[in-house]
Amino acid sequence: MQDPFLYFNSSAEIIRLAVMMYVRYPLSLRQVKDLLFERGIDIRHETIRFLWNRFGPMFTAE
Repeated sequence: MQDPFLYFNSSAEIIRLAVMMYVRYPLSLRQVKDLLFERGIDIRHETIRFLWNRFGPMFTAE
């Protein structure tokens, strides 16, 4: 099976963290962006939305 994170600049851990923070807690995309920025991860809120649309169903299936 091909790695679904292969062509992304971010690591799989960062993608999983961003998507799970958005899904698990009642936060907006901008709040997730701010929380990740405090931890040294610079990511745009639109990128989080894209990652949620792309990987959200895969993570919930696990």
